[in-house]
Amino acid sequence: MKVIVIGCTHAGTAAVKNIATLYKDASITVYEKNDNVSFLSCGIALYVGGVAKDANKMFYSSPEELKALGVKMNMKHEVLEVDSEQKKIIAKDLVTGEVKVDHYDKLVMSTGSWPVIPPIDGINLENILLCKNFHQANIIIEKAKGAKNITVIGAGYIGVELVEAFQLDGKNVTLIDGEERILNKYLDQEFTDIVEAEFTRRHIELALSQTVTKFEGENGKVAKVITTKEEIATDLVILCVGFKPNTGLLKGKVEMLDNGAIVVDEFLQTSDPNIYAAGDSCAVYYNPLGKHMYIPLATNAVRMGTIVGHNIMEPKVKYLGTQGTSGLHIYDLNMASTGLTELTAKQAGIAYQTVDVIENNRPEFMPTYEEVKLKLVYEEASRKILGAQIISKADMTQTINTLSVCIQKEVTIDELGFIDFFFQPHFNKPWNILNQAGLSALV
Repeated sequence: MKVIVIGCTHAGTAAVKNIATLYKDASITVYEKNDNVSFLSCGIALYVGGVAKDANKMFYSSPEELKALGVKMNMKHEVLEVDSEQKKIIAKDLVTGEVKVDHYDKLVMSTGSWPVIPPIDGINLENILLCKNFHQANIIIEKAKGAKNITVIGAGYIGVELVEAFQLDGKNVTLIDGEERILNKYLDQEFTDIVEAEFTRRHIELALSQTVTKFEGENGKVAKVITTKEEIATDLVILCVGFKPNTGLLKGKVEMLDNGAIVVDEFLQTSDPNIYAAGDSCAVYYNPLGKHMYIPLATNAVRMGTIVGHNIMEPKVKYLGTQGTSGLHIYDLNMASTGLTELTAKQAGIAYQTVDVIENNRPEFMPTYEEVKLKLVYEEASRKILGAQIISKADMTQTINTLSVCIQKEVTIDELGFIDFFFQPHFNKPWNILNQAGLSALV
């Protein structure tokens, strides 16, 4: 069987490795636009900030490793067209310009996503940069060396991590976002207030509830950002306004969401049974709402690629869906979330209740302890847990992984009060903070 894989970052690498390992007789060919595979883009801010010293360690595979598994690697090749009727692709060698045709029995679309580039006047000025891949990370590092004032547009995870990295490097940093608070999709206001206060304490300018209308430049380089509220002098701009699925090759050929995210079934097959899809190019099944949504995360990508690898011959391993579980470390704050926030539950029209617990992470007789803030969202009628958020200077983020499992398994808030968790003074209190949350909701 001939398998073609288009795109080889997280999902593609996982798919290739598993197919090559599980199905020795499969012929696997990869087409990848870049000269590398498996770059951990979620570590870009750590690389930019100098925490990750060796960029080579941010790759967990290589073209050479995949070649050693018997995979034909076509690096620096762009796929121009997919003919799903004839089961063939047309690709261009970006080095030689040669155009070639290749055929497949099964196709894996792991083309990922690309940063949203808003149509703003002046967007093509020099020093307005994207932040997605290894090449872009290196450009950011080089350009930041000569920049005093840096503007980050977009207050999601990547944006706030870059803000921290630039501030620690001694830059004057402004963070712009159209929402009234940062990390709006992941945390409710009582949590984002804590992070915003830390930013303000460190003299980071928060330009919130405003959008960029224009970039102005000098000598071809960006010099000023014009928003709906103010003008901001800058030497460098990083765009972090979100991602869109990179799926134009299959437009009109398979079922997609309105934004172009490919819809897959529980075995990760598209509406064309000969085409599988995984990673940021896909819509994923979001368990808290019971529907397909676009949630680009590296964890989803690796998981989905692995499942595609198992299913490429026959559908046998099911994708269990996602809760959109994620974590973040900013300065000395550790935070994580899973499922619905109060805001997203309200937007979805769900009748919900919340539980808030503020507790120390371990007994007060211990030499040190830290305050922990935990919030759970649960459905009013069924009392099933729908979401959770946590923040502390102590690393309590694994608590959210436990709650992710609870959401996936439809555990109720009442059951949570009496689930068996261990107690040891070095780590927690006799009543685990999750038990406390459940007990607080008992009626």
